[in-house]
Amino acid sequence: MKGPAVYVLQFMGDKPPFDNLENVCKYMADLGYKGVQLPVEIPSVLDLDKLASSKDYADEIKGTCESAGVEITELGSHLTGQLVAVHPAYDVLFDGFAAAEVQGNPQARTEWAIDRMKKTARASKNLGLKACVSFSGALLWPYLYPWPQRAAGLVDEGFKELANRWVPILNEFDENDVDVCYELHPGEDLHDGITFERFLAATGNHPRVKINYDPSHYILQQMDYLQHIDDYHEFIKAFHVKDAEYNPNGKSGVYGSYQDWIDRPGRFRSLGDGEVDFSSIFSKLTQYGYESWAVLEWECCLKNAEDGAKEGAPFIAAHMIKKSETAFDDFAKSGANESLNKGILGLK
Repeated sequence: MKGPAVYVLQFMGDKPPFDNLENVCKYMADLGYKGVQLPVEIPSVLDLDKLASSKDYADEIKGTCESAGVEITELGSHLTGQLVAVHPAYDVLFDGFAAAEVQGNPQARTEWAIDRMKKTARASKNLGLKACVSFSGALLWPYLYPWPQRAAGLVDEGFKELANRWVPILNEFDENDVDVCYELHPGEDLHDGITFERFLAATGNHPRVKINYDPSHYILQQMDYLQHIDDYHEFIKAFHVKDAEYNPNGKSGVYGSYQDWIDRPGRFRSLGDGEVDFSSIFSKLTQYGYESWAVLEWECCLKNAEDGAKEGAPFIAAHMIKKSETAFDDFAKSGANESLNKGILGLK
């Protein structure tokens, strides 16, 4: 496993050191991060059109990061992936993620998002990356709770259409030898293991459909986030290290009661302030041979972002495990010897 790394999306703004790629990379390197995950939607970080078409520009972006002391881990395309599939109920709220020329036109916005995702595939290749993290978007989210009773075949139709939109994107990623790691996140049609499986089946088990593992979203859904690794480790190709807590009470539970984040039973927290068992997570991922990056995604309803970033690098570093190349009892091994083994077993 590689790390610590950090997703810079939540930190970017108009004031130093978060106003451009060079400054934020230097800032994160000084805190002890070795990698940065870069969002494709922030112009001050990168120009996706240029990155998809120019290897020279990709080398320039890589050089800026490496000169600051960090590597690029993956490109993050969450906001773009979200726009691949938007239910009409959310058109107005999600329009702000899209370019001005396609706002107010859902079909144009979808086509724009699909094109941007394909460019993300080419951009990833130009950077020499093997994975991209993203959201799936959602056509079915308004029908999450089965009341009123869902129409027969509605869910199948929703996943069929979602796959229809994503398969051309996934094919582009396949051509560029890059995986799409979906963050299983409430608000997306891919929000847990079962919905991931439905989508995977709808795409014909497309080889580029992978998972960005983020335990915070499983805490908020009251899922077994450790069993999830056992069930899906072969698909986990990216890892967001994010903490959360769940404090149910007699008035509110998983749905949150339309409350602000600070008042919800399920809340995102800075690393170490929540209830996620990261020691077990890092152990399981190491056990199953996870070799990519451990990336802090800072989101906390209480703590200042810069404090969260400062605490995040040593927290991740302390949990990383260098896998042993030998067994602890190798000093006592006797070697392979068929006749010896037969003798031990009392066989002639």
